[in-house]
Amino acid sequence: MTPSARLSAAIEALADIEARRRPAGDALKDWGLAHRFAGSGDRAAIAGLVYDALRRRASSAYVMGEATPRAVLLGMLKLERGLEPDAIGRLFDGSRFAPPPLTEAEASALRNGSLAGALTHVAGDYPEWLDPHFAKVFGDERAEEAAALASRAPLDLRVNTLKGNRDEAAAELSDLHPEPTRWSPLGLRIKLAAEAKSPAIHAEPAFIHGLIEIQDEGSQLAALLAGGKPGEQVVDLCAGAGGKTLALAAAMENHGQIFATDTDKRRLAPIYARILRSGARNVQVRTPKSVGDAIADLDGKIDLVLIDAPCTGTGSWRRNPDAKWRMRPGALEQRVKEQAAILDRAASLPKPGGRIAYVTCSVLDEENGAQIRAFLARHPGFALVPPADVANALGERAFLFRRAVLISDEGLLMTPRRTDTDGFFVSILRRAT
Repeated sequence: MTPSARLSAAIEALADIEARRRPAGDALKDWGLAHRFAGSGDRAAIAGLVYDALRRRASSAYVMGEATPRAVLLGMLKLERGLEPDAIGRLFDGSRFAPPPLTEAEASALRNGSLAGALTHVAGDYPEWLDPHFAKVFGDERAEEAAALASRAPLDLRVNTLKGNRDEAAAELSDLHPEPTRWSPLGLRIKLAAEAKSPAIHAEPAFIHGLIEIQDEGSQLAALLAGGKPGEQVVDLCAGAGGKTLALAAAMENHGQIFATDTDKRRLAPIYARILRSGARNVQVRTPKSVGDAIADLDGKIDLVLIDAPCTGTGSWRRNPDAKWRMRPGALEQRVKEQAAILDRAASLPKPGGRIAYVTCSVLDEENGAQIRAFLARHPGFALVPPADVANALGERAFLFRRAVLISDEGLLMTPRRTDTDGFFVSILRRAT
């Protein structure tokens, strides 16, 4: 497919997403099935155009003066891809399979349009109803923080120290040119160009043999900050597919015990194969029961409870840009209720001196600091570990990390703008009595 034909396909997919209010991944999959002549490189390029357009939907519409799929794509090419108006015009030339030529209004907007005077939520590319929530956390910097959340994410890998070290993993993946991550001592980062296909990591021998896992650096840091130690008894209360479970298993050097569970057994399904591949021998999966509590026998016996809480995912918008436009206030309210219930369940698990590590991939105070304040009001037997002290788990990197993250009374907040990771909140609570 020509570059112009790819643009036409992207406009078609964007129109389908808008008309049917469906996830971008579903629309792109259907497009690929209906156009089997498109190769994998074409599909990757079209997906890149669609996701970039969704990242910059509000700002592109503002610059172009309208919010049609074509206008949003045109604005994205100017704002995100940095193309000059003449270069865009050559792509929109009306030739076979190309989009129709630019109108005079479109050409003028591409030449003269800017974000000067745009409202904060437009400049930051997020739904208007979320503006008070972003203002509460970021104040006058919210447009910049949200714009970073709209950027493209790199591909991050965590090296499994049960199988090898970072240098060995980097050598095995040398053709992908991985770089050490800035903060995580376990991470490798592969930077991808806008038109690039994601590498087939799952087919790499290093992945098949368990040396690496796909995991954002922020998620790696959250597991490190949780502070699991060899010999401890640990519960991963929202284990899901097991990303942080496996990170804890490696940090604990296969000593001690991790009990991995979740409220939905379907989310646990992938964890079994991942445990086998990783070489972790200290993980026991507790499948939730229809009757009774799968972890009731652990109350009062646990050193560390990890809560990777279900959340709105505002911190992961780089990887799922269409989710922000589908998010509704009701979803936030539901997540807040679920988080409070999970925190209350966790309260009975730690022994005296034991900890709860509360983690979200959200940047919203309602899911982060407010949850911790409410929990402490309900459970006076717990106290906060000072967030600045929590960063000590990163060793020599702790000093610079503390200067980069947003530190509140309740926890540490990583963001793409501050730490070049997904948005993650981490708070540690210790049981005193």
